[in-house]
Amino acid sequence: MTKLAKHWIGGQFTAGGAVRESVNPANGKSIGTYCDAGAEVAAQAVDCAADTFQTSGWRWDPMVRAAALSHLADAYAARLGEIIDSVCLENGKMRREATYEASHIVRCLRFSAGLATQNFGRVMDVKPGTQSLSLRQAAGVAGLIVPWNSPAYLMIRALAPALAAGCTAAVKMPAQAAQTAALASEIIASVHEIPRGAVNIFIESGADGAKLMVESPKVPVVHFTGSTGTGQRIAQAAAMHLKRVGLELGGKTPHVVFDDADLNALLPVLEKSATVFAGQFCMTGSRVLVQRSLAPRLEAELASRLRGVRPGPSANPESDMGPLIDLGSVERVDAMVEEAIKAGAVPIVRGGSSTLPELAGGAFYHPTLLKVDSSDLRIVQEEIFGPVQTLQVFDTEEEAIALANATTYGLSACVWSRDADRPMRVARRLDAGLVSINSWANLAVEIEEGGYKLSGLGRLGGPGAMDDFLEIKQISQTFAALPA
Repeated sequence: MTKLAKHWIGGQFTAGGAVRESVNPANGKSIGTYCDAGAEVAAQAVDCAADTFQTSGWRWDPMVRAAALSHLADAYAARLGEIIDSVCLENGKMRREATYEASHIVRCLRFSAGLATQNFGRVMDVKPGTQSLSLRQAAGVAGLIVPWNSPAYLMIRALAPALAAGCTAAVKMPAQAAQTAALASEIIASVHEIPRGAVNIFIESGADGAKLMVESPKVPVVHFTGSTGTGQRIAQAAAMHLKRVGLELGGKTPHVVFDDADLNALLPVLEKSATVFAGQFCMTGSRVLVQRSLAPRLEAELASRLRGVRPGPSANPESDMGPLIDLGSVERVDAMVEEAIKAGAVPIVRGGSSTLPELAGGAFYHPTLLKVDSSDLRIVQEEIFGPVQTLQVFDTEEEAIALANATTYGLSACVWSRDADRPMRVARRLDAGLVSINSWANLAVEIEEGGYKLSGLGRLGGPGAMDDFLEIKQISQTFAALPA
C-alpha cells in the first residue's frame, strides 16, 4: 500500500493539494497520508485526458482497447489480494465482502474488453444512389465521480465501458479510498497499451474538483454514483452544456415477503442485506414488507438474528459486520433512528453506537429493527446508509406492490414466494431497476444495471454500458445509381 497516496495525472504520480491522513474506520488510527486535490489538480486531469483524446490513436483502434482492457484484467487479477487488503483496511469491510467487491473487477474488465470490438453501427440505402451510415463514436473525456462505499469496483464499473467506447477519463476518487486509489493507479500504469494521459485519477475530500469536471466544456460525459441530492445538483449543472449524464443514486430496497416464502432461505439473506458493508450499500435491504400471517414468526426470528450480529474489525475472524465509514455517520444514523421512534416507529431491536470496550475508537453501530405502520416516516422514505431495517405488514398482493413502490426510489427490490407465478407477476409491477426473486442484489456485470425514479439515470453493465459514452454520427453519401 502506498504510504503517501498521490494523484495519477498524465502518466505520472504527482502531488497537489494539502497532505491529509487516511484513517482506518475500525479504530480511528492513521494508515497513511494522501494528497487532497481541488480544482487545480482536477483541471490538470481534464486537460491531460482531453489532449490524449485528440492526439492519440486510442479512440480509433478498438483492438488496442480490447487488448488493453484484457491486460488490465490480468494486472488486477495478479494484485487482487492487495486490493482486498486495502479495501478491508481503508473501507472497514469484512474480508469476504471486500473479496466479493474485488471479484467483480476482473469480470467487468474482461466483459468490457469484448465490448470494445462490438461497437457496431448500421449502413443502409435510403434511396437509389444514396447510402447512409450510422457510426457510434467516442464522445470525448468522461468525468467519473466514484463513491467511497465500494471504490475499487465502482471505479472500474464506470471506467471500463468508457475506455471500451474509446473515451479518455478524468476520475475523482474519494478521500476515504485514497490508498485504494493509489493502488489502482499503479495497476493501470502497468498496462502499456493504455496511453499516458488516457486515465487520470485524482483524490479529493471536497467537491471543487468534481464541480470543475461537471462544469467544464472539455468533459462531455459525466458519470456519478452517490446520493440522490448530489446527483440532482450534478444533473442541473451539467445541463448548461447539455452533457450526457449517468447517475446511480440512492435506494430503499424492499423485501416483499409473502406467506409462502421459504423462511430457512429468507432469514439469513434478510440479515445480511442489512449488515453487508454495514448497511452502506445502495441496495441495502432496508425495508421488510411481510404478509400478516407470517409476520409474527418472521419478526421474532429476524430480531434474534440481528441481536446476534457481532460488529468488529475485519482482522477479527469472529466479526460479522464492519464499521461505518466514520463516527459522523454513526451519529447521523442514530439520529434518524431516534427521530423515527419519536414519530411512532416501535423498536424491535434497538442497536446503536457500540459501547463495547474492544471496539472503542471505531465507528461501529449495532443493527436496528423498527416496526412501522406508515410509509410516510422519514426512516422509510430516505436512504439510511447504515444497518437499520423497518418492518411493515401487508395483507394482499396489491397492497404489497403499493407499499413497495411507495418511495421516490427505485433501484432494487426483492420478492420472496414459492408460488410458481406470483414472483414474476409481482416483479413486473415493481418500480425498480433490479428485482431479485428469492434472493437479494443479484448483480451481474453482463446485464444493464440502474434505477427508476430518483434512483438514477442511464445504465452501466451489459452491452448498453457504452451507450452513455458514445455519440451517434450519420454520414450520407450520394453515388452514381445503377442504370435502370
